[in-house]
Amino acid sequence: MAASELYTKHARVWIPDAEEVWKSAELTKDYKQGDTALHLQLEDGTDLEYKLDPTTKNLPHLRNPDILVGENDLTALSYLHEPAVLHNLKVRFIDSKLIYTYCGIVLVAINPYENLPIYGTDIINAYSGQNMGDMDPHIFAVAEEAYKQMARDERNQSIIVSGESGAGKTVSAKYAMRYFATVSGSASEANVEEKVLASNPIMEAIGNAKTTRNDNSSRFGKYIEIGFDKKYGIIGANMRTYLLEKSRVVFQADEERNYHIFYQLCASAHLPEFKALKLGSADDFHCTNQGRNPVIEGVDDAKEMSTTRNAFTLLGINESYQMGLFQILAAILHLGNVEVKDRDSDSSSIPPNNSHLTTFCDLMGVTYQDMSHWLCHKKIKTASETYIKPIPKFQAINARDALAKHIYAKLFNWIVDNVNKALHSSIKQHSFIGVLDIYGFETFEINSFEQFCINYANEKLQQQFNMHVFKLEQEEYMKEQIPWTLIDFYDNQPCINLIEAKMGVLDLLDEECRMPKGSDDSWAQKLYNTHLKTCPLFEKPRMSNKAFIIQHFADKVEYQCEGFLEKNKDTVNEEQITVLKASKQFDLLVELFQDEDKATSPTGAPPGGRTRLSVKPDKTRPGQSSKEHKKTVGLQFRNSLHLLMETLNATTPHYVRCIKPNDLKFPFTFDPKRAVQQLRACGVLETIRISAAGFPSRWTYQEFFSRYRVLMKQKDVLSDKKLTCKNVLEKLVQDQDKYQFGKTKIFFRAGQVAYLEKLRADKLRAACIRIQKTIRCWLVRKKYLRMKSAAITIQRYVRGYQARCLAMFLRRTRAAIIIQKFQRMYVERKRYRRQKAAALIIQCILRAYMARQHYQALLREHKVVILQKNVRGWLARCWYKRTLSAIIHLQCCVRRMRAKRELKKLKIEARSVEHFKKLNIGMENKIMQLQRKIDEQNKENKAMSERLSGLEISYSAESERLRSEVVRLRSSEEEGRNNANRVTSLLEELAQLRKELEATRNEKSVIEEWAETYRDEMEQMVTELKDQNNLLKSEKDDLNRLIQEQSQQMTEKMAKALQEETKQLENDLNEERSRYQNLLTEHLRLEERYDDLKEEITLTVHVPKPGHRRTDSTHSSNESECTYNSEFAESEESSRGGEDVTKAALDMSLFLKLQKRVTELEQEKQALQKELDTREEQFQRARARDDEEHKKARGAELEYESLKRQELESENKKLKHDLNEMRQSLAENAGADKATPGSPAYKVLLDQLNASTEELEVRKEEVLILRSQLVSQKEAMQHKETMTDAIMYTEDVKKMKDTGEITQAYMGLKETNRLLESQLQTQRKTHENEVEVLRGELQSVKEENNRQQQLLAQNLQLPPEARIEASLQHEITRLTNENLDMLNEDPIKYQEYRLLVLRRMVVCSVVGGQCVCTLTAPCSTCMLQGAVSNPSPALSISAAVSCLSLNPRWSDQPPLWLLIHVYRVMEVQLSSVDPDNNLYLIVIHAPFFLYEESLCFHHSFLGETNRLLNPNNIQSESIDLLYCLCEIIQCAKNLEAFVSISNFTCAKNCDYSQ
Repeated sequence: MAASELYTKHARVWIPDAEEVWKSAELTKDYKQGDTALHLQLEDGTDLEYKLDPTTKNLPHLRNPDILVGENDLTALSYLHEPAVLHNLKVRFIDSKLIYTYCGIVLVAINPYENLPIYGTDIINAYSGQNMGDMDPHIFAVAEEAYKQMARDERNQSIIVSGESGAGKTVSAKYAMRYFATVSGSASEANVEEKVLASNPIMEAIGNAKTTRNDNSSRFGKYIEIGFDKKYGIIGANMRTYLLEKSRVVFQADEERNYHIFYQLCASAHLPEFKALKLGSADDFHCTNQGRNPVIEGVDDAKEMSTTRNAFTLLGINESYQMGLFQILAAILHLGNVEVKDRDSDSSSIPPNNSHLTTFCDLMGVTYQDMSHWLCHKKIKTASETYIKPIPKFQAINARDALAKHIYAKLFNWIVDNVNKALHSSIKQHSFIGVLDIYGFETFEINSFEQFCINYANEKLQQQFNMHVFKLEQEEYMKEQIPWTLIDFYDNQPCINLIEAKMGVLDLLDEECRMPKGSDDSWAQKLYNTHLKTCPLFEKPRMSNKAFIIQHFADKVEYQCEGFLEKNKDTVNEEQITVLKASKQFDLLVELFQDEDKATSPTGAPPGGRTRLSVKPDKTRPGQSSKEHKKTVGLQFRNSLHLLMETLNATTPHYVRCIKPNDLKFPFTFDPKRAVQQLRACGVLETIRISAAGFPSRWTYQEFFSRYRVLMKQKDVLSDKKLTCKNVLEKLVQDQDKYQFGKTKIFFRAGQVAYLEKLRADKLRAACIRIQKTIRCWLVRKKYLRMKSAAITIQRYVRGYQARCLAMFLRRTRAAIIIQKFQRMYVERKRYRRQKAAALIIQCILRAYMARQHYQALLREHKVVILQKNVRGWLARCWYKRTLSAIIHLQCCVRRMRAKRELKKLKIEARSVEHFKKLNIGMENKIMQLQRKIDEQNKENKAMSERLSGLEISYSAESERLRSEVVRLRSSEEEGRNNANRVTSLLEELAQLRKELEATRNEKSVIEEWAETYRDEMEQMVTELKDQNNLLKSEKDDLNRLIQEQSQQMTEKMAKALQEETKQLENDLNEERSRYQNLLTEHLRLEERYDDLKEEITLTVHVPKPGHRRTDSTHSSNESECTYNSEFAESEESSRGGEDVTKAALDMSLFLKLQKRVTELEQEKQALQKELDTREEQFQRARARDDEEHKKARGAELEYESLKRQELESENKKLKHDLNEMRQSLAENAGADKATPGSPAYKVLLDQLNASTEELEVRKEEVLILRSQLVSQKEAMQHKETMTDAIMYTEDVKKMKDTGEITQAYMGLKETNRLLESQLQTQRKTHENEVEVLRGELQSVKEENNRQQQLLAQNLQLPPEARIEASLQHEITRLTNENLDMLNEDPIKYQEYRLLVLRRMVVCSVVGGQCVCTLTAPCSTCMLQGAVSNPSPALSISAAVSCLSLNPRWSDQPPLWLLIHVYRVMEVQLSSVDPDNNLYLIVIHAPFFLYEESLCFHHSFLGETNRLLNPNNIQSESIDLLYCLCEIIQCAKNLEAFVSISNFTCAKNCDYSQ
């Protein structure tokens, strides 16, 4: 059948997964040919649509039936693929706790990372003599199979154990050797098996080390041949080693160790026999401390040293040789600590009397001078001469390390040779079993020469493994006599050729080593040129020119070329070896190097010194010795590997593949990713693939007949089972290529057993359904008959019972009807009587109520008629008064218009020559008056300077007082610290007393157990203690009350003191503020006088032409009067004409004198201004200096506020400086520019600067006030804490008399401390909140200042007329933003604030029975002049209307400041009105609408206003505000639109026509 037919509903498959590698899923829908996806359901219930590859159309792997899960042999699985193998291993390892599994001829062993009880003698006896498949998989089964084949076939055997570091190779090899030693026993010499086992601790000590992956990792490969005689008893053994990792002697990575023997020596340094070695801790030697983790958990190095010494003794190495070995190992440790120092760039030296080198020379028996000399020098030989050349420090250190590695390698080879001698037997060996414990495939982040050799060895072993598996598979087919075809399997011969063939990697490496100037880089370039384009298994990394990649059978590995040549040469300085050979006191050392010229050991480094392998041979030595001397490490390893392969091919191999389940060494934890990597690397999956390529499933005829008997019919069963199986298979499986019949077995292709299992399950399922159908039918029929009989019986009894019940029901029904008749009659009669009585009562009450209501209605109608009569009369009178007022107002407007016309005529007449001459005659008098005014100004300036000096004196006194206050605060802080130290000592005493109290309690419990007779006395004592406790509690309450009273008194005192200091500071600040305001007022008055003088001089020089001159609406009334007078004078001057022409020259000279005098006055004014600025700067500097001292006393928590304040002061100075420069520039340009200081632009600019300066001063005063409050609060808090602690301490100490009182006092003190801490935390939080608020205010002030500066700069760039509009628009925006922010933050607080502003601006009074609202805002004249600081007269609403008539332009559009003030009044008064009220909306938005659209706004808006105004929704208190708006609107001659407002009534009977 086709493979796609197996993908039906409920079939289970394997799909790839990133975490678990493979995940199981079940088909929810049949697969049909051509489908692009499979509908799956995962084991957790998740539905999944699995997309198929559109190119390959490969279906996912099928899952084996449950009967095959957990099989001992992986080749018995029906589906042989990677997920099936991984799942079977996981189930056996995790669920069944089985670590061994067969995979054909391979035993897969998973490291459990814990000791298991499966290696005892009883287990060995159980596996002895058993066939391999009869019992569960085990290492003992493999060993037994090798032992039996050796005895049966008389052929040598090999057990090849491989795997990653930490997978358990060494342990598996050890258990195999133990099995041979236990089963066979020794035939000749006694204790041979013990010697074989004793070699393990020795080899582990000198060849194993801790790595990041394994605590006992073998750093060399070994092949142990266990020899047997003709009776198959152990007679001896022989060991061969491969590629010792010598670099570990001088270098270890993090979390790794050197070889175990070094740490065992250091752990045993305290023994008397090791005193002469001068050893110490492993951390003291460079060769053992590089990994920074010298301890292995659960391993005692001293105990392991004892085991190693016992093993040496058992193998026949006497005590003297053992001490010689340890002496050489200790010398290696000391050699690693020898320090080499630079003499210059090309030479180095070892300091004299180096302790470690001295110890090394003493232990080795060599001279100090020779060894120190040749460690820093080398000999160079030429054809005729020999040179001794010093070497730099780097090369000297490398020479030292090379010597240490060479000595250890020689020692390792000597130990191996002696172990082999001890295990050698004189009896002739008949056969042997070899155990190969060799490293598995390795790949790290950085792979070097060692990993290259290891992976090369694994390539050779994998090739041998593939050939052996293929051979066994073919032998099985030939044995069963079935036709077979050649099975294709992976052949790694190309990879081996790349490494070992001619011009391969090793060949090129040896060639480069023979070159005089060979290097790693040149070798890498040779590799690229030779193999990069010819061999597909060789690649070059993209980002490196010093590395190469080889595609091994397991994975791609990138090798770094650095160090390959040095490790392949493995050179050592020849003179250093000569020095060691010259040792006459150490025979063992001489014995190590006596066969230096032979180089027979395959693991030994190339003998000789640092002699380069040149092309010219050394004629002084024999040819054979020279040839052996030139062998490199790679060549030696290749030769030994060929020898190993020949040995393995001559034996029958048995394979053990060790798997590392996880990298964290957790017991019975399975990591699928790591397991799959190792299965791919060790060849298990290749075995599965070879098996799957043929007929992996094999059943004997008897097993097949027993299993699939259910698929046969009775007529198909014959006496010959083999023929029966053939007939059945031909019917069930149509494709005969899917199976083959052998002599004893049936061979199936992959998947056919699963198909037969499916057919068997379907057949069994159909049979079960049929059986269930029959049984269920019988059970249901039997149940039905039983239920039918029971139902008939129940019906008989029920029907009799129902007849009896019916008769009883009829009798009871008749009796009930009679009773109900009489009962209902009684109830109805009673209800009727009750309703009748109630109806009579209700009628009586209702009629009386209607009569009273009728009377009251008549009375109300009579009163309403009287009220209507009075109200209508009052309304008629009000309408008359308002009409009369409007008429009078119109008359005023007409009269004002006529007066203006008359004024224009008078101005024209005033522009005459006669008037100008009269005015010129009176100029001298005015100049004299100006001179007197200037003298008065000088006197005032002197008085001002005296006031400034007084201010400086008072400020210095204030600073002294603040300094004394700071000193007092520091002393109080020191007292607080002392009190805190006392509290700490008290706490310590209380802790000691608590311990004593605990001891007393323990003694008390013991006494109570021992002395029950004294129970009555103890009860009396308890009652007395209770009384004392009550007394102590009362005393504690009294103390607490006293403490609270005292703290309250202190708080009140501090609060009073704080209030007094605050008042004093406020008074000082108010005085300073008043003085500053007076100075500013005087300054403004002087500027006004100066401006008047300038204007008069200008008018005298520039005589305008006669005619009407239009003035700007922003001029003040004073200026208008001045203009009127000047124009009148000019008219008189012009009327005189030529009468005063002769006096022109005299007037001109007088004018020049006056101009000169005015210039001198200006210079004096500038000097006075500079002096004033200097005094102000000195005052600010002194103030800043005192602020800095005060800031130091306050601490770091107020530094931020002081910085902000300094920034504001610097900005204030900058503004003043800019103001002075602007004034000077305007004064200098007064004669040449038309925009004189008396011009409107100059005045507006001066007003804005004065306003900004005043606002900055106010902000600065607020910051100072807040700062003083914060300082006073902090002082009060500190003083309170100090006083409270002191009082508590003194009161508590007085009451401490005995242990009980101390305990009670401690508890009270604890409660008090908690209370004080909570209060302190609350005050601290409050203080922090206040500081944050102040910081926010300072930031806002700074932002406002910057915004004002920007606005000022922008206004200066605008024309004079646009500057005023921009300033007013900015003021409107600022006020609106402030109001909106306050309204959003807290509406209630906003209303209170607006009411406060109203109280300041509006003064309401009742005059003559009328409500008069008066504004305290500046009048139009004061505001236009910029004298904001002057007290302004009151301005009522009627006065505001009259202001509109002062300026001709205001009749068209009122000034914005007037609308703003009216808007503020109305907004504040309406703050208590509902915001949804229509009146509120109209009044709020009307002034701005009027300003934008002009007062002559549309009648449609007025109509809308009349529609929205509903008298029922407006409070009488707000009517006066509405009439404020009406009065403004009346100026626009739209009075008729608001006549209907007269219907409103005021609670105070105000006359709104005013």
